Amino acid sequence: MLTVSHFSKSYSGGKRAVDDLSFTAPRGTITGFIGHNGAGKSTTLRCAAGILDFSEGEIRIGGHDVRTEPVAAKSITAFLPDNPDLYDFMTGIQYLNFIADIYSIPSAERTRRVEKYAGAFDILSVLGSQIGSYSHGMKQKLALVSALIREPQLLMLDELFVGLDPQASHVMKGFLREVCDRGGSVLFSTHILEVAQKLCDRIVIIRGGQLVEEGFTAEVVGNSDLESVFLELAEEGGGDA
Repeated sequence: MLTVSHFSKSYSGGKRAVDDLSFTAPRGTITGFIGHNGAGKSTTLRCAAGILDFSEGEIRIGGHDVRTEPVAAKSITAFLPDNPDLYDFMTGIQYLNFIADIYSIPSAERTRRVEKYAGAFDILSVLGSQIGSYSHGMKQKLALVSALIREPQLLMLDELFVGLDPQASHVMKGFLREVCDRGGSVLFSTHILEVAQKLCDRIVIIRGGQLVEEGFTAEVVGNSDLESVFLELAEEGGGDA
């Protein structure tokens, strides 16, 4: 579903955030994207989502090159950054309808999806209120609903579980698996390694913008645990990740 091939990204001043990175997030799988702060996770996700430009390497979503076929790639993708920007002046339902309009979701279908996802996150009752009045947790749930109503083929999430209460986290885990059951793919970054080990089919670990480990979770972890593997790899790299 997602193929990253020899991707590199440098910022002004020559700082190389990602260096010749290649990995895949196959259909039907949840892939955990692991690395220390500054490892290049957010940069990679933002480039894949078409938010940041890049000139080295290739990123394809569902076979579509994100640079040469941006509309086709974005039409099947939903990306949520670690701190999504919402329009505080809108009500929750206005915002969801705005997203549904962008993705041409028919009226009856959008109603069904909003009821399903907003109901599961227990925010149906506040959709008529302005987003500016929402708590941080409610805003996060609304952002998740806005991604899920698109029923994307690729769902990318940056630090998915930060700030979610236990009930919302449980609900979201079920929806991630639902995306995969439809033949889609999920890629999310996280610092919560225990969750990644239990939830993810595959793990991608990067350090200093470079790939250090990729594979099925059971193969990456072996007889150890993900936290131990991650710390060992970080130590081998001198903690530069």
